[in-house]
Amino acid sequence: MMQTQELKLAKRWDKTFPKSDKVKHSKVTFVNRYGITLAADLYIPKNEKGKLPAIAVSGPFGAVKEQCSGLYAQTLAERGYLTLAFDPSFTGESGGEPRYMASPDINTEDYMAAVDFLSLHERVDPERIGILGICGWGGMALNTAALDTRIKATAAMTMYDMARVNANGYFDSANSEEARYEMKKALNAQRIEDYKNGFYKLGGGVVDPLPADAPFFVKDYYDYYKTPRGYHKRSLNSNGGWNVVGCMSFINQPILKYIGEIRSAVLIVHGEKAHSCYFSRDAYADMVRDNKFTDNKELLIIPDAVHTDLYDGGGKDAIPFDKLDAFYREYLK
Repeated sequence: MMQTQELKLAKRWDKTFPKSDKVKHSKVTFVNRYGITLAADLYIPKNEKGKLPAIAVSGPFGAVKEQCSGLYAQTLAERGYLTLAFDPSFTGESGGEPRYMASPDINTEDYMAAVDFLSLHERVDPERIGILGICGWGGMALNTAALDTRIKATAAMTMYDMARVNANGYFDSANSEEARYEMKKALNAQRIEDYKNGFYKLGGGVVDPLPADAPFFVKDYYDYYKTPRGYHKRSLNSNGGWNVVGCMSFINQPILKYIGEIRSAVLIVHGEKAHSCYFSRDAYADMVRDNKFTDNKELLIIPDAVHTDLYDGGGKDAIPFDKLDAFYREYLK
């Protein structure tokens, strides 16, 4: 029997974006297949009647629903969708122990559990459910779309392939058996230290203070996670980060292996100048190469946009909400 854990949820509005008067907001919880209770913000448009199309939203990797996933969810709710922005297992207000762990399997299940919840919601048409993932959760969303046939449309925004970056390093700079061996050796040594100490060592969030010679993508992250623009007290990236061993299993568990079998609609969106754009370009190519269902697949590159511009618009309205709306209206009809 599935049992919901009682979570301590914030009662006041503590988002990094203003509250909309066009939608009804509430806190909800639901349970995944592993018995972990997840916390979420539910957004329902005030002026819509009857059964609605629904979208589950999460990301970025190491962020919380009070940051940009909530912004996406609220904005899409203003456009007529019932939306659910959730914190993944082990993070934010969601349950799961130990804290600050990530799992290719459990985090994919988080999305599928969100689809379970939406499918049974009284205001949702279960035949019109989509998902949206940001950054590392864009890759997780694609993995979920390859597994969950209930999902009719998936959007991946400023996507990271967390398996690839963990196994190969940024820009594939450590893509060798020797580099991976040394990395695994260090992580396994850390496991012994953690077990001996009785707690997991944190890896650190976005570097602070910011070094003068930091590469641009680090400055880009700092500008979002460490400033009033996007800082949140529960965000891993804004604070102490994941456990050092928290993402270890991604190294040899590639999450995008079967995206070429996705039959449902997929929209991948990335900034032209984002350091991470290669993830989306390569994933799209892999997804359509031998796929029999390519008419409903699209890669959209946003001119001049960097990685975090698709978190909150970057002060220049970089998020293509009109395009997202058109995409979901076409495939969640």
